Amino acid sequence: MIEILKTIEFTPFLLSFKLAGLTTIILFVISMPLAWYLSQTKSKAKPVLEAITALPIVLPPSVLGFYILVALSHNSPIGVFFEDMFDIKLVFNFTGLVVASCFYSLPFMVQPLQGGFESINKNMLEASYISGKSKIVTIFKVALPNIKPAVMTAIIITFAHTVGEFGVVLMVGGSIPDETKVASVAIYEMVEIMDYTSAHIYSAIMVIISFLVLLSVYIFNHKQSIKLGKF
Repeated sequence: MIEILKTIEFTPFLLSFKLAGLTTIILFVISMPLAWYLSQTKSKAKPVLEAITALPIVLPPSVLGFYILVALSHNSPIGVFFEDMFDIKLVFNFTGLVVASCFYSLPFMVQPLQGGFESINKNMLEASYISGKSKIVTIFKVALPNIKPAVMTAIIITFAHTVGEFGVVLMVGGSIPDETKVASVAIYEMVEIMDYTSAHIYSAIMVIISFLVLLSVYIFNHKQSIKLGKF
């Protein structure tokens, strides 16, 4: 077993964690105002926005990945703009993976945050506004401290979901060693060449990581429930 472990290349895991970390940070910044708006608005467009936000959950990853690939390719206006202005190519590199992952994991960040914001006692928000606090201050000083379980769930689930991405990652980034070859793609290639021993090890590592991530969410939420129950 030790000899087998020595042959395992851990770069795909490091790339997966790097991708998941960056995606989670970016999505938290983007999703917080979006989730707040969706939780507070009474606009008739709310169901439409919620449906658009939730699309990555139901769309096949290959479909989503294809359209992201088309939108970011060097022939598209977006691709041309970034290549001309910043000399950045958005497909078949790590930058493209981050962009694609943000689209793919968006609902896993937005929905828990939205649910948390909607669960807040409206009187607390009104009291904050009456005391002269702005919406931004209210979000950071009143809302977020009172939805810690939702925030933790959103962050951890988004991270875990991104680590496990395959279809979108393969479509947009391909399989470039040390650049876009994340753990899920590496497992796929191992199965293709019938290297089942390595595939078993990689898959087992992914299972353990996924279990620990979910366990941490449930433990944290359980502790928060106990704390709230004491008051």
